[in-house]
Parts: sequence; structure tokens; C-alpha cells
Amino acid sequence: MKKTIRSMLVTASALLVVAACTDPTVAPKSSVSSANIFSEEASYKAFLAKIYAGLAVSGQQGPAGNSDISGLDEGFSQYMRLWWQMEELPTDEAAVAWNDGPIQELNTQIWASSNSFLGSMYYRIYFQVGLVNEFLRETTDAKLASRNVSAATKAEVTKFRAEARFLRAYSYWHAMDLFGGVPLVKETDEVGKTAPAQATRADVFNYVVSELTAIRNDMPAPGGAEYGRVDQGAVAMLLAKVYLNAQVYSGTAKYAEALAEAQKVIAGSYRLDANFRRMFSADNNTSPEIIFAIQQDGDKIQTWGGMTFLIHAEVGANMNSGDFGIDGGWWGLRTKPSVAALYPNFGPTSPDKRGTLLTVDGFSGSMTNLTDYQKGVGVMKYTNATSTGGKGKNSTFVDTDFPVFRLADAYLIYAECVVRGAGGTRTQALAYVNALRDRAYGNTTGQIADAALTLPFILDERARELFWEGTRRTDLIRFAQFSTAGVWQWKGNTVAGKVTEAFRDLYPLPASELIANPKLKQNTGY
Repeated sequence: MKKTIRSMLVTASALLVVAACTDPTVAPKSSVSSANIFSEEASYKAFLAKIYAGLAVSGQQGPAGNSDISGLDEGFSQYMRLWWQMEELPTDEAAVAWNDGPIQELNTQIWASSNSFLGSMYYRIYFQVGLVNEFLRETTDAKLASRNVSAATKAEVTKFRAEARFLRAYSYWHAMDLFGGVPLVKETDEVGKTAPAQATRADVFNYVVSELTAIRNDMPAPGGAEYGRVDQGAVAMLLAKVYLNAQVYSGTAKYAEALAEAQKVIAGSYRLDANFRRMFSADNNTSPEIIFAIQQDGDKIQTWGGMTFLIHAEVGANMNSGDFGIDGGWWGLRTKPSVAALYPNFGPTSPDKRGTLLTVDGFSGSMTNLTDYQKGVGVMKYTNATSTGGKGKNSTFVDTDFPVFRLADAYLIYAECVVRGAGGTRTQALAYVNALRDRAYGNTTGQIADAALTLPFILDERARELFWEGTRRTDLIRFAQFSTAGVWQWKGNTVAGKVTEAFRDLYPLPASELIANPKLKQNTGY
């Protein structure tokens, strides 16, 4: 049995909390009142579990029905699935063959403010924010004292509050990364009084940094948390990611701060997983490299989003779905030839084992048709089989967790910051990069010399190491390669690809939200 918080998720469903979409200052509604929902002290942990669960499930009963938000099919509107699509589909790393709603707008960078996938992502973010705000309102010292909560539970709730604030900061990071300036709604705001004002992107950046800094000491040491929950390692990793993109978010570079946070992660108890494939398999909960993961469970966490989506959608053509531990492929996701070409001789004979997860068996290689699944390069990144040859316990809904943060990313952040002149040493940066390449090649033949350690190399290495892990759009924007530079098939809605407008570096605020909240100003270009 995995030592996780999954058992908490079942209890959490009894809370039946539903956040308002168009006004995130409104408290989540509940079928029960706070007077009786907290009659048992275990309810605090259950509420926290509901917040974690908001990243993994899309409603109260799963896999469909009683969704937490409206507007999209419950499977399409799952948090991780929406976020992954917004990070990967507009880039050179992924394309989906389906024609559901306006999904092809994401493939081609021609989205508008009416796009329902973008709107659902925005509302998922604020659903999470609403849950955290309500949890914090219900766990103040005064509220706990009024319920005669035991000293032991009070001490535990202090840690729960820190975790909740981390999860809120995590969602606000997504908000500022995807949408720019958004409302900053906090637990101290009066509920339902006025529509929330729009903060600047820099304001959101500063808030995320201040929240993560404030909660750090209330967290377990790096690697000291129960699997699936966050600790100081996750805090440092999120800060490293936020600082790494600070120039984009706030106009001021903070690479030295990113390097310092990456060093904190590296100094923790995490270590590179010698078995690269395990990190994307049904037993990846055993990996020593994963810092924070969104948990999946074939029996207890059933959703058509998340990893169930990623694994089923990548399988088709000549792939045997049974080899992936699933009951059939969905013929949806594949990658483009330009990013596949970053791996030497990609395919089963590639000397880079990361490149062996790509294939042209049953695929054309070139993506001459966006809606033909077999046009492009096949991907076998994630699997519901275990690294030891077993299978997930459910062939429809998977056991494979999504690795949000892992140590390899901290190594690459350190190296990038060194090359950008933020401190550290090139010797150490080169050692970290070559440690990843030694693992990828199984020996030292993949090592690079110091002269090769450049910013273009690091961008390419991030693609090779972190492929399909939800980093590509943000990376391309930081390297100024997402819109006005960088060309790949179907960018700009042409087969050959073309540059797009600079305003595409931000998604538009949902049109429905602009109607609901007159204090919001749309992003430039939309």
C-alpha cells in the first residue's frame, strides 16, 4: 500500500464544497454548516485533503457527475489536464488530434477569450483559491478555541494551514504565469461584498514569494512529508521556479535567488532515480527523485482527466495498450518532429534512453495533418505499468502519479542560473548536467564539455529531460522563443509554422469573467 493521503480523499468528498466561479470572494457553499462539519477533529485533515484533491479530481463522485465547476465536460475540466494542455499544446512538444470544442485553438496559438478550455482553467484556479480561503477562515485560533479543539489538533492545524497556503500559492503561480495580472483574493477579504480588484502581475509575483517565504518554517524538512504532501523541498522548488521566471513576471531578474532555492532542494534528501522509466510508471510513488506529485489511484481517484487522460491519449496506432496497463488507447496526443529531433536517433535504438520513448512506428514523422493522430511522432512517456513489469490495479483509471517537481529540474535550474551569471560555479553546473546525461545514456558517452554549456543547450536539454512534464511553454517564454521567435509545425495555424504575436505570451482573461467583474481589464491583444 502506498503511504499517501489517498484515504483522506474519500472522507474529503463528504464536505461537498462548491466555489463560486464568477466571484472568488464568495465562500464555498456546503451541504453542511461549519457548526457540524467540524464536530469531529478529523474534519480538518479531510478539508485539507479536499484542497489537494482539487488538483486530481474534477467533482464529488467521479469519474463524471457533480462537477466542481460548470462549462466543460467533467473530464475535460480537471485541473491538471487543463494546465498540462495550456503548457504543452501551444508548443513544439505536443498536439492533440481531437476536435472537441475549441481545443485546436491551443494547438495553433489562435485562441480567443471565449475559449472554454482557458475559461475552465481560470475557474479551476479560483475554485482552489476559494477552498483555501475558506479553510483558513475556519482554522483561526479563535475558531479552534470556540470548538474546544485539543492542543494536539491545534498543533497539527498549524501545519495544515501552511500546506493550504502553499497550494494557494501554487495556483496563483499558475494564474500569473498563464493570465498575468489577476485578482488577489485572500481569506481576510470580506465575502461577497464587492467584486475583487485586479492585481498586477508583479503584485501576484510578490504575493506568491511572500506566502512561500512565510510558511517555510511550518513545513516538514525536505523529504520529510508524507508522500503526496508538500514540505520545505516543495516550497524551495516552487520558489526556484517562480524566481527563475521573475523577469517575465515582474520585470526584474532574480536568477541568484532561483539558484539559492535550487541549492536548497539539491541539499535535501532527494536523489536522482537510477531508473528513469520508474518516474513515469505506476510505481513512481517509490521514486527518490520526486519532490511533489499529484496523486492518482485507479480505484480511489477516478477521473477522465489527469494521468488517465495523458496515458490513454498517447496510446494508439501500433502501440499495444496492454503494455501500458490500460484497456485501450484514445489516439489523441503525439509530438512534433522538431522537438523529437533534439534526441539523437530518437526511437528504440536511441543512445539517449529518453529518446527511446518516441517512435515513428505507425506514425508519419511529419505532422502534415493536425487531426490525424498518426501524423507526427508517437510518444510513450507515461504508463500504467510498473517499472518491475506489473500493471496498475485498474486498466481504465490509472495509478501513475503526475510528477510536478523532481530533482532533475533543480539541477537544470542551477545550471541555467550559472550560465546567466547569477553565481554558483560552471564546474558544478556541468557536473549536474552531466549527471542527468550519464543517466540518460547509461554511461559517460553523453557528457558535454564546458564550452557546450550554453543557454540554447540548456533550453534543449530541458526539453529532453522534462518532456511532457508541463514546463515547455513557460521555458520557451523565458527564452523568448514562444511567440515572436521559434517556429514549429502548426504554430500560427500553418503546416510549416510561423511566428505569432507577442501578446500570445499571455492567455486572455475569460470573456465571461470580464462580464461578471467590471474591475478586470483584458490583456493586450484580445
